[in-house]
Amino acid sequence: MPVGTRGTYTFVDVLIAILLPPLGVFLKYGCRLEFWICLLLTILGYIPGILYALYVIVA
Repeated sequence: MPVGTRGTYTFVDVLIAILLPPLGVFLKYGCRLEFWICLLLTILGYIPGILYALYVIVA
Protein backbone atom coordinates (compact mmCIF):
# COMPACT_ATOMS: atom_id res chain seq x y z
CA MET A 1 0.00 0.00 0.00
CA PRO A 2 1.54 3.36 -1.02
CA VAL A 3 2.30 6.00 1.59
CA GLY A 4 -0.77 8.12 2.40
CA THR A 5 -3.25 5.57 1.08
CA ARG A 6 -4.16 4.24 4.53
CA GLY A 7 -5.12 7.74 5.71
CA THR A 8 -7.33 8.20 2.65
CA TYR A 9 -9.13 4.92 3.29
CA THR A 10 -9.65 5.86 6.93
CA PHE A 11 -11.08 9.24 5.90
CA VAL A 12 -13.50 7.61 3.47
CA ASP A 13 -14.49 5.02 6.09
CA VAL A 14 -15.19 7.75 8.65
CA LEU A 15 -17.18 9.77 6.12
CA ILE A 16 -19.35 6.76 5.25
CA ALA A 17 -19.76 5.98 8.96
CA ILE A 18 -21.11 9.48 9.56
CA LEU A 19 -23.53 9.39 6.64
CA LEU A 20 -24.70 5.77 6.92
CA PRO A 21 -23.25 4.12 10.04
CA PRO A 22 -24.30 0.50 9.31
CA LEU A 23 -22.87 0.70 5.80
CA GLY A 24 -19.50 1.87 7.08
CA VAL A 25 -19.32 -0.99 9.55
CA PHE A 26 -20.55 -3.49 6.94
CA LEU A 27 -17.85 -2.45 4.47
CA LYS A 28 -15.17 -2.96 7.13
CA TYR A 29 -16.42 -6.13 8.91
CA GLY A 30 -19.12 -7.66 6.72
CA CYS A 31 -22.27 -9.16 8.22
CA ARG A 32 -20.79 -9.87 11.65
CA LEU A 33 -21.92 -8.89 15.14
CA GLU A 34 -20.49 -5.37 14.80
CA PHE A 35 -22.84 -4.66 11.87
CA TRP A 36 -25.94 -5.84 13.73
CA ILE A 37 -25.09 -3.81 16.82
CA CYS A 38 -24.56 -0.73 14.68
CA LEU A 39 -27.82 -1.31 12.82
CA LEU A 40 -29.75 -1.65 16.07
CA LEU A 41 -28.15 1.47 17.55
CA THR A 42 -28.88 3.43 14.38
CA ILE A 43 -32.53 2.36 14.45
CA LEU A 44 -32.80 3.37 18.12
CA GLY A 45 -31.01 6.67 17.53
CA TYR A 46 -28.87 8.03 14.74
CA ILE A 47 -26.21 9.56 17.01
CA PRO A 48 -25.51 6.33 18.97
CA GLY A 49 -25.15 4.52 15.64
CA ILE A 50 -22.63 7.08 14.43
CA LEU A 51 -20.63 6.96 17.66
CA TYR A 52 -20.49 3.17 17.65
CA ALA A 53 -19.54 3.05 13.95
CA LEU A 54 -16.73 5.54 14.48
CA TYR A 55 -15.49 3.61 17.51
CA VAL A 56 -15.48 0.31 15.61
CA ILE A 57 -13.86 1.71 12.47
CA VAL A 58 -11.16 3.84 14.09
CA ALA A 59 -10.25 1.55 16.98
